[in-house]
Amino acid sequence: MLSINDTDDAYIEELAQYVAIPSVSRDATHETMERAAKWLVHQLGFANAYVDETGGHPLVRAEWHASDDAPTILVYGHYDVQPTGDLDEWITPPFELTVDGDVIRGRGCTDDKGPVYVVLKVAQAFEREEGGPPLNIKFLLEGEEEIGSPHLADYVRAHADELSCDLVISADGAMWRPSEPSLSLMSKGLVTFSLVVEGADVDLHSGRFGGTVANPLHGLSELVASLHTSDGAVAVDGFYEGVTPVSDERRAEIANVNFDDAAYRETLGVDALFGESEYTTIERLWERPTLEINGMDGGGKYTVIPHVARAHISCRLVPGQDPERVIDAIERHIMDRPLAGLTVRVARDSHGTPAYTIDATHPAIRAGTQALEEVYPGQSVLLACIAGTLPATTLFEEVLGAKTLFFSFSTADEKLHAPNEFMRIRRLREGMRAWEVLWRSLASGPHRLEKVSRS
Repeated sequence: MLSINDTDDAYIEELAQYVAIPSVSRDATHETMERAAKWLVHQLGFANAYVDETGGHPLVRAEWHASDDAPTILVYGHYDVQPTGDLDEWITPPFELTVDGDVIRGRGCTDDKGPVYVVLKVAQAFEREEGGPPLNIKFLLEGEEEIGSPHLADYVRAHADELSCDLVISADGAMWRPSEPSLSLMSKGLVTFSLVVEGADVDLHSGRFGGTVANPLHGLSELVASLHTSDGAVAVDGFYEGVTPVSDERRAEIANVNFDDAAYRETLGVDALFGESEYTTIERLWERPTLEINGMDGGGKYTVIPHVARAHISCRLVPGQDPERVIDAIERHIMDRPLAGLTVRVARDSHGTPAYTIDATHPAIRAGTQALEEVYPGQSVLLACIAGTLPATTLFEEVLGAKTLFFSFSTADEKLHAPNEFMRIRRLREGMRAWEVLWRSLASGPHRLEKVSRS
């Protein structure tokens, strides 16, 4: 068993240096992003780490070779973070890691700097105490995950031979909740677009022109309202194409999950829950696709008829759905509803991401389960779903032919992407111990990861 600090102070002090770098991929300078990347390189110096350039922010590569006979894993994570949002909503400065009781608070501490830091400490401990980890390890830590990883696909395709592996393990992707350990068997896919409705050439005075021309906001409201039935089901022909009904067996598994609708509702601060009536709340979260209106804009709090109105829409997809077919179906639905005096178009964003799945019998899931059972004795390991989207997983499967195991010690309630992001301090050392057990299990024993033939 590797040595892990008896106290958390040294870990927190070091992690604070990392969090202090404001690596906001949306608007940080190249120098700031490079500083964060170099911090990681310093941590991984024993593994021949280096900064590599992409068409955008740099990424970090490293590699440790244990044996030609050992399996190879690729550790994935990211060093970029979300913008802070309204600083007035932060209890403490976002880039000053602050201890508050049993948690640490700061932007990126749980998404994804803290979880990546856990892996770095385990790798260092193996090198210090045993000469290196028990299997071959490659690291790929990017700086653009929070903006959709726009340059990752080209990079992975260009370096596919160098990145070849038998399994990807992601330090990104939070556990379901802090009360029980969990592994994810699926992450949902994603497709996004904007619905644009245009009327006159310019904004018009609502007194002088009101009642004589069509209002784009009125038309947009009609179209948006047509996308759902009264109980929240998507009312678009073809949207559910390819979706497999939830089996009785899966429904029974989900029914055994300890989930309290009332507590969930109270946590969110809403009076009632809403969605497809024939499915439970947790079934909708894990098993069903969604179409959500993320924002609407046009005009403002002044007396005009706006000349353009927009709705920004995202769909989270489940296995069997094709992103292109989904947005094609939505566009047909919209265009079949012409609006007098207005023009309508669907402005598609970049190509969508299909849902990702890994089978519950995969050696990585079994090894991950064993690791969590050792760290959390007496607790069952929940096999859950990530309702968000991690595009790198389908990319790695397509290009490298490797499945991805989500093994993060972040949890979903830790205000990821929101003000006052935090991480539970205990998860640092729990994560270190679990990563150690996982690597040993994949290297040897009943859950040994088999090398993929690349001939």
